[in-house]
Amino acid sequence: MRQIENMNFETSTLRLGQQKFKNLKRAQDIIEMIAWATVVFVTATFLIDGGIKQITDLPTALNAISRLTSLIGTDLLLIAMLLIARVPWIDKFYGHDKATLAHKKLGKPILYLVVAHFLASLIEFAIVNGQDILATAWWFITDVQDMLLATISLALMILVVVTSLNVARKKMSYEAWFIVHLLSYASVLAAVPHLFSAGTDIAGKPVQTIFWVSLYLFVAVNIVWYRVALPLIRAARLGLKVQTVVKESSDTASIYITGKGLEKLRAQSGQFYLLRVLNKKRWFKAHPFSISAAPNSQFIRFTIGDRGDDSGALLSIKPGTKVMVEGPYGVFTEERRTQEKVVLIASGIGIPPVRALAESMAARPGDVTVIYRVRNAYDASLLDEMREICRRRDFKLHVLAGPRARSNSWMNADGTETPDQARLTLLAPWVSDSDVYVCGPETWTHSVKKSLLRAGTPEAQIHSEEYAW
Repeated sequence: MRQIENMNFETSTLRLGQQKFKNLKRAQDIIEMIAWATVVFVTATFLIDGGIKQITDLPTALNAISRLTSLIGTDLLLIAMLLIARVPWIDKFYGHDKATLAHKKLGKPILYLVVAHFLASLIEFAIVNGQDILATAWWFITDVQDMLLATISLALMILVVVTSLNVARKKMSYEAWFIVHLLSYASVLAAVPHLFSAGTDIAGKPVQTIFWVSLYLFVAVNIVWYRVALPLIRAARLGLKVQTVVKESSDTASIYITGKGLEKLRAQSGQFYLLRVLNKKRWFKAHPFSISAAPNSQFIRFTIGDRGDDSGALLSIKPGTKVMVEGPYGVFTEERRTQEKVVLIASGIGIPPVRALAESMAARPGDVTVIYRVRNAYDASLLDEMREICRRRDFKLHVLAGPRARSNSWMNADGTETPDQARLTLLAPWVSDSDVYVCGPETWTHSVKKSLLRAGTPEAQIHSEEYAW
């Protein structure tokens, strides 16, 4: 067990209060306003350029639809790519899971707009040229400049959106999904020549050209720097490698990683990294893991459970193996805290970020309550460390061990029919006036949130984060 320092931070060192939440919402509003402003701009340029006035018959109406759907669809596509690029300034305000959710919501509208653009163009030219749809499509692909690349772009985009649907995504491994989604970059690149050569709303128009070139460059620089260049630079500078692996329970282990200048990563308790093992079998696979000890200059620690996938193989990784990390990511941190009282709730392998928060959180004795849901108290990961932290810092710790009370309960059976909400208020009487951090399996976390809301905890004070993809 890692040595635990006797820390006891006063909450006076931490800025609290609802103003933090208001400032966050204001920053989010500004970001969203800028995003919507780009949509308004491309629509306005279309209208100023006579997009509606030029409609005189069916072909010109189809031309207008083609132009407008192309402009808005491309703009939203670039925004969607930025949302999933794991850029720190987006992650700071939204968290990776909420940014990913917004990215998913944009997927279908983007596809509909791009398909509408393609079909409107196809039908327009079929009418003008007096040809059937198939002959026009063949002419598009073989004779019109850059249209072959545009068609490939459309096909790739359809593939990416289809594999993003819940039904398809649940049947795919993360690695397969990731490889398919690399095609989204290819689809955007394939569409660029057609956008500037055939796009009458951009070609030969200085203001529109500057806007679109700037937007493409802005998105490209963020993606290349944060997804490729920065991780490689850090890997070269830090020289990260596995120091040791410590078994924590029958199906979990802690991996200690050492390197140079770890403090430069500026991680916070509650955050996670994408861990990439640099060997022949796993260098292309990145796994998201929360740090399970407060950030320090000596090591990064991940506590990993065997979930039946490739993560299980990491439990037997050899010391000295080189690794690379991307991050830190996430907003499951004390920066989101607004109240003096805190309740930390974890289940199973959701304990790592909660354990790190308990170690480093600014608090007086009695300010923090920890609820740890486990199957077996004798085989629970990091439980001994949680007990030691809570003993030294005078935090309350409740270990809920054993089978569930009911099929829809997130708590253990206690021999009574007491609802989860009532038991929760007994374990943490001030839960409605607390910041509550919840980490565990997705379904379990949603059940905990329902109990918290019923207990009167404002939604803004409930913090959770999923490793969305």
